[in-house]
Formats: sequence, structure tokens, C-alpha cells
Amino acid sequence: MYIACPSKRSQQLADRVEIFVREVVTGYERDPRNGPHGPSAGLVGELRRLARDAGLMTPHVLPNGEHLSQRETAAVLMRSGLSPLGPVAVNTMAPDEGNMLLLGKVATSEQKQHYLQKLISGDARSAFFMTEPAEDEGAGSDPSMLKTTARLDGDHWMIDGTKTFITGADGAQVGIIMARTEDGNTSRATMFLVGLPHPAVVIERVLDTIDNSMPGGHSRISIKNLRVPASAVLGEVHQGFTYAQIRLSPARLSHCMRWLGAAARAHEIATAYATRRMAFGMRLIDHEGVGFMLADNLIDLRQSALMIEWCADVLDSGSGATTESSMAKVAVSDALFRVADRCVQVMGGSGVSRDSVVEQIFRDIRAFRIYDGPTEVHKWSLAKKIKKAALEGEYRVGQ
Repeated sequence: MYIACPSKRSQQLADRVEIFVREVVTGYERDPRNGPHGPSAGLVGELRRLARDAGLMTPHVLPNGEHLSQRETAAVLMRSGLSPLGPVAVNTMAPDEGNMLLLGKVATSEQKQHYLQKLISGDARSAFFMTEPAEDEGAGSDPSMLKTTARLDGDHWMIDGTKTFITGADGAQVGIIMARTEDGNTSRATMFLVGLPHPAVVIERVLDTIDNSMPGGHSRISIKNLRVPASAVLGEVHQGFTYAQIRLSPARLSHCMRWLGAAARAHEIATAYATRRMAFGMRLIDHEGVGFMLADNLIDLRQSALMIEWCADVLDSGSGATTESSMAKVAVSDALFRVADRCVQVMGGSGVSRDSVVEQIFRDIRAFRIYDGPTEVHKWSLAKKIKKAALEGEYRVGQ
């Protein structure tokens, strides 16, 4: 069920990450500093000090700044996900992992020095300010509904808007804000880099959500009269949606990688429980209803691993993999939710108790089916592409 390691360096890194997560990080899963809005700054700092001591801080970015390939990254990130705290400890978590990738491809040398380096070192966290409140008819799954605006004021930009479900904003030091930069043109948006905290970027509240694995939780943000210099523009003006695509496909797949690790861990725990627990004169696993659920888990885990490997290969070929990442996100998020749900069911009362990490994994993976686009939005997008190809007489099975 594990992602295969395509190179010696990825095998070595994956093995070291797995040992660290299993032997060190899992011991912190019941730490009281792991609260409803994610692990506290103190817990994050302690875990990252341990990761640095182990030489495992940001393992997918090599000392020379080179990123592992997507296939290599998949092997490493899957192992980091064996605990909900694993990605936090070794700095492979969302949104930082995706933001580091974006900055590495788009940022200027000065921006990399000022923002990227402290993310790679694990000394800072970041937030990506895109989603807006539904009640304001702002951007969610449909980015063209972007309401946050940025207007030129001399040689500066003035940004105003409201954002919501912004992961990690509470405690972040680096922000990437998406804003519309041309009145009446919904296709023109720009990304801006801002140091946080900032008096014009106000956290109205941290939302109470089903998941709690990400530091800082998910916040509603008010941005009022945020004045930034032209040097704050990430990449080029009006190219925000283009850059979002650079980040989006790999970020979707990274979620799949990490949560595959979490689901595999939940399956291990449920299997151990079913093997030792007796009921009606036999072990639970010998009851067909239980044994078949675990067998289904194994099938879903293996299929998810293969889907991730396939999409990673497409990304490594140089493709944007927009279609492939949508397919992978749908298939993997739904399959892993089935796995987590079965694990809870197999474990009965123990499965819904917070005495076991399975309960948290179940909640987190349920939220994953909405992160980076709900299943239904991806299917709708795929259906549009199928229709277009079919009407043009170019649709073939396998495309």
C-alpha cells in the first residue's frame, strides 16, 4: 500500500521519515497542545526542533534548493502522513508545501530570500488567501467570483476584501493574497506577498471545523486598506490565476500523498484491533463482515497509491496535469474516506473515541474531500472536458 520509491535518495529519505514519524512524532498525538484549531506554536516548534536534529526538516527540498521529483516526493510525503503531526514536524504540510513550490517557481531572488528561505527552514509558516465567504458571493470553487480587489495608488497597491477558511493564517509569517486587479474583468487577478501579522490583515475568528491537524486552523480574515509596494507582486500583474494552476495540481496531489499515509496508519490500527479482539467465540477479523472491510481497505489503499504514482509521473513529464490531478483527487479522497470510515466501524466504540488517532484521521480525511475542490466540482470539470472532446470528434477512451 506504500508509494514505491523511484530512486535511492527517495528510498533513504522515505525510510528515515517513516522511522522518525513512528518512533518520535506519534508520541505527541495525545499532547494537550494539539487542540481544536491544530497544534499550538509551542508544539510545532518542539516537533520541528526534533526534525532538525534528525536532519529531516523539509526533506522534499534538497540542500541545494532542488525539489525532489513528484514521484520521489510522493514516497516521502506519504510516510510523513503516517501521523497527523508528521507533516507538521517535517514541514511537508499544507499550505506551506504548496506555497514553497509556488515561490520557488515564481518569486524573485529578493522575494525568495525574504520569504521562501524561512519557510524552507521551518522557522515560519504561511497562508494562501484565496477563498471568500459564500454569503458575500465570493470566490470558492469558482475562482472567477473573486471579490477581493487591489488597485494602484501611485507606486503602491491598495488591497481590500474578506477571506475565509484560510488555513494557517493564525500564526503565519508569510501571506500570499489573491486579488482582482482589473475592474469588470474576472479573469484578471494578481498574487501579492505580505509579511504577517499585519495591522490591515485582521483575523475576525478562527472557525470551528471538523478537522484539527493544521496549525492555526482555518480563519475568517478582513483585509482593509492593505498598502503594499509594487515589489510585493508575486510574478507578473494579472497572472494570478495562471500561477494558481502552477500550485494547484501538485498541491492536490500532495494532499493525496499525505492522507494516504494517514489512512494506511488507521488501517494498521484497525487491523491490530480486529486481530486481538474476541467476539462470539472468535477474533473479529475472522467474522466475514469485519474481514471483508479490511480486505476492501487494502484494495482502496493500493488503488490510491497507484493513482498517486500515475499522476506524479504525468507531472514529472512536464504536463500541468490539470485533468489527471482532478481525477486523482476525486478517486483518492473518496477511497481514503471509505478506508477511514471502515476503520472506525471495525473498532466500534474505540473507533469514535479520541483515545485512538483513528477518530482524528477519520475527521481530517472527511474534510479532505472538500479541500482543493469538492469531488462534485472536479467531476463537473471533467464532464465538461469529455463533452468538448466528444463534440469535436476527438474523444477516445484513455484520453
